[in-house]
Amino acid sequence: MKKKYLITGNEACGEGAVMAGCRFYAGYPITPQNELTAYMALRMGETGGTFIQAESELAAISMVFGATVAGAWAMTSSSSPGISLKQEGISYMAGCELPAVIVNVMRGGPGLGNISGSQADYFQATKGGGHGDYHIIVLAPASIQEMFDLTYNAFSLGDKYRIPVMILADGVLGQMMEPLEYDKDMKPKKPAPKDWALTGCVKRPARSVMSLYLGKGDDSLEGRNKRLQRKYREIVKNETSAEMYRMDDAEKVVVAYGTSSRIARSCVDKLREGGKKIGLIRPISLWPFPYDAVKSVAGKGARFLVVEMSSGQMVEDVRLAVGDDARVSFYGRMGGEIPTEEEVVAALKK
Repeated sequence: MKKKYLITGNEACGEGAVMAGCRFYAGYPITPQNELTAYMALRMGETGGTFIQAESELAAISMVFGATVAGAWAMTSSSSPGISLKQEGISYMAGCELPAVIVNVMRGGPGLGNISGSQADYFQATKGGGHGDYHIIVLAPASIQEMFDLTYNAFSLGDKYRIPVMILADGVLGQMMEPLEYDKDMKPKKPAPKDWALTGCVKRPARSVMSLYLGKGDDSLEGRNKRLQRKYREIVKNETSAEMYRMDDAEKVVVAYGTSSRIARSCVDKLREGGKKIGLIRPISLWPFPYDAVKSVAGKGARFLVVEMSSGQMVEDVRLAVGDDARVSFYGRMGGEIPTEEEVVAALKK
């Protein structure tokens, strides 16, 4: 039976992974996601899983690579500069089509930055922070409940498409507390047997998982990339998601995700009380980005304000969708600063 628990976002993310069936976690400490690492240390021990505090972020992503190659549901987590160090491993996992879950609880940057919540890693997550023509699925929770739900679903989603999945949160969501509703007695899912996993080739032909292609035709690197691109198009078709809030008659639209969307929702409600026709589009999948949802509203002549905890990154995708830069405005705060409700309302009125 479902019950409510008061829990941090980092812990909700960890519990979502455990309930999904994750039994391997490797990570390295960094604020503001340390509670997640600590939580996984506890829960992996309680569930018979494996927890490793690696000697570095590079080691952590390599360990997850190895566990995933063997067919395990594996996860790692970090915060902005730590995710930067994992980028080579993420590119290798994308090239090998390995379905691990990677959590980024973003902090201010660039460089070492600070420990405040930020959304300045959007480009890194959605445009491919590593090398090569690849994508990973990127999901953006906006509540503690979604920190659990999206992480829970990420493992099956990664398995379905053999692709890494990133949970892109921020330090505010990671460390704040809210009620989480779920059934502690639910039985975790188990990874389906994989006909590609390296599990020992006794009584079966040997298998290989690799991203090095030196052949010709379908066995060439270009052939491999073409197959990946076909898969990415399928993901765009089937897995794009966004919340449309008070959009039926909206003439002005705020586009925001994560913590910024919580602030934006409050502004929409306040201005609606004053008779303003304002709505909110909240992308849940950042890749694939919900271009069609934005385009459908843009076709009705709406104007857009993009709100981010960055200098403006997602705003580029909104401009692509709208196709008219004059109708897209931006308001953001940088370096771990959070837009206030008053600032967003002022930007909407302007």
